Amino acid sequence: MDIRTLCLGILSLGDATGYEIKKMVAEGSFSFFSEASFGSIYPALTKLTEEGLIAFRAESQSKRPDKKVYSLTSEGRKTLEDALAKSPGPDRHRSEFLAALLFAEAVAPERTGDLIDERLAHHDVQIEQLEMLLEGENSPASRFVLEYGLAMQHAARRFLEDKRNTL
Repeated sequence: MDIRTLCLGILSLGDATGYEIKKMVAEGSFSFFSEASFGSIYPALTKLTEEGLIAFRAESQSKRPDKKVYSLTSEGRKTLEDALAKSPGPDRHRSEFLAALLFAEAVAPERTGDLIDERLAHHDVQIEQLEMLLEGENSPASRFVLEYGLAMQHAARRFLEDKRNTL
């Protein structure tokens, strides 16, 4: 999903500051399926504002500059609906881990085992984070996406455990 649609989608859930959007993308449930960079969020918010798809109100803060709280406009909601009406493309799975394993024969077997152990630990962290997110209040759609992500992490972990000795 492009950053514009992601921002519109997040704002369809409720008003948010740029910082809150960044946190959702970097640390929240969006981080499991989005690769949006911090550097792309603020330019996207500026462009969406210029296009009238979102609006903002300035809220004063003590000893800090005013913060902008963004909200979706009716035109933004229509643009989001149009974007979501199109079928999403196939999932893209780019993985430095898999690329490294593709050349496993070029490294010592211990290194391959270390790579798998590191990836198992990574899946454990992802599983723990998803389970923590599931403990909170979630809409049915959020719960579905989080549970899907959790199932994918468990499946990847099981595969590595089951197949690690085949390399």
